[in-house]
Amino acid sequence: MKFRPVLFLAILMMLAATPLAAQDNVITLVAYDSFNISEDVLAQFTEETGINVEILRAGDTGLMVNQAVLTTGNPLGDVMFGIDNTFLTRALEADVFLPYESSLLSTVPETFVLDGEYRVTPVDFGDVCLNYDISYFEDAGLALPETLADLTKPEYSGLLVTPSPALSSPGLAFLAATVAVFGDADDNDGYTYLDYWQELVANDVFISEGWTDAYYGQFSGSAGSEGNRPLVVSYASSPPAEVYYAEDPEAPAPTAAITAPDTCFRQIEFAGILNGTDNVEGAQQFIDFLLSLPFQEDMPLNMFVFPVNSEAALPDVFVEYASIPEQPVSIDADEIDANRDRWIQEWTETTLR
Repeated sequence: MKFRPVLFLAILMMLAATPLAAQDNVITLVAYDSFNISEDVLAQFTEETGINVEILRAGDTGLMVNQAVLTTGNPLGDVMFGIDNTFLTRALEADVFLPYESSLLSTVPETFVLDGEYRVTPVDFGDVCLNYDISYFEDAGLALPETLADLTKPEYSGLLVTPSPALSSPGLAFLAATVAVFGDADDNDGYTYLDYWQELVANDVFISEGWTDAYYGQFSGSAGSEGNRPLVVSYASSPPAEVYYAEDPEAPAPTAAITAPDTCFRQIEFAGILNGTDNVEGAQQFIDFLLSLPFQEDMPLNMFVFPVNSEAALPDVFVEYASIPEQPVSIDADEIDANRDRWIQEWTETTLR
């Protein structure tokens, strides 16, 4: 083939004129398995910034955080989404994230900002609450439990299913709620959360390996479930999901959440720029995107969580069927991190006796 200098020069000029973003401006988002986003919303980010986003799903929250700790400085991606307040301190102490204070944090209430160094940015929140099968309680003429202590009463024997805290994020949130309400065995000589769990076991609580089996396998209120337990530990946003995915969207909601004081545990989910990324600027732009109205208003019907941006509008099904507890239980993230493993070990020994 005859070499043509003019043609070769033209090709070089074309390559030089190609925007860098179109060639290699890509960021990798590390997220838990259930992360979801509408294609058009993600495409909008790419169109506005020239940055393409690859999503790496890394298991559940606990596994994802463990991987991030082990790869600090040489991360699997550029941004991580989905670390919550039950695992937050572990990652912060391992220097998993780089600081970045987004200008859009001005739209977020300060109660959601748990790290004053801005190594993580709050993105959404959800409350782990008791959900109940409406028709069961109506047909049985049984009053709803108003406190966690009520669940140990004889009338609720055999009615509750909860995911294991050793294997499930909502299960761990429920365990943390019982510690907050009844006291830690490590610093309390009276009635503690371990005494409470002994009474739950005596009252025939069913402990599932994970949320999926608890909600779709054992809970009687979920569409298509063959379960027979009318109380389940799930999310306050589970009822709108039941309506949204129902074959008949005009049918009444089959489930509802109990949001009485001190019965729900608030989970806040964060995103952070992974220490060691080669694209800090692109990662910062993606953090801003996660707080923007297009993403914040896209989340509820994709992941059934609540936006932290106070300007974000909720979909109608959330407005009608979701509940936000006025007095959720909370525990400082440092306390959770310092005691999480011990609580799970003590819980395991107590429930398997």
